[in-house]
Amino acid sequence: MERRVHDRGGWHDAGAINKAEHELSMWEKRTDALMNLLKGRRMIWTDELRRAIESLAPGDYEQLSYYERRIVAIKSLLIEKRILTAAEIDQQINEWNACRS
Repeated sequence: MERRVHDRGGWHDAGAINKAEHELSMWEKRTDALMNLLKGRRMIWTDELRRAIESLAPGDYEQLSYYERRIVAIKSLLIEKRILTAAEIDQQINEWNACRS
């Protein structure tokens, strides 16, 4: 059975895990808040989030940070469950970015 990219146990070339604590950026805190909101409203479950993260293409998984993986997975689940469309999410992001400019 082929191991997937997230299954790191025993990989000889995986390298050390960076366990250093760091101050979370605002977008990372917002990602946590969004996930907690979606869980609280029973729109997304932990096991679904894990599945979405583990389904990322290996190259994407390797390039994305911990919180980037989560936000990509949240977007994927919202689209998969037809809660929002990709266009609606992108429109909101564009509007938010325009307000910041």
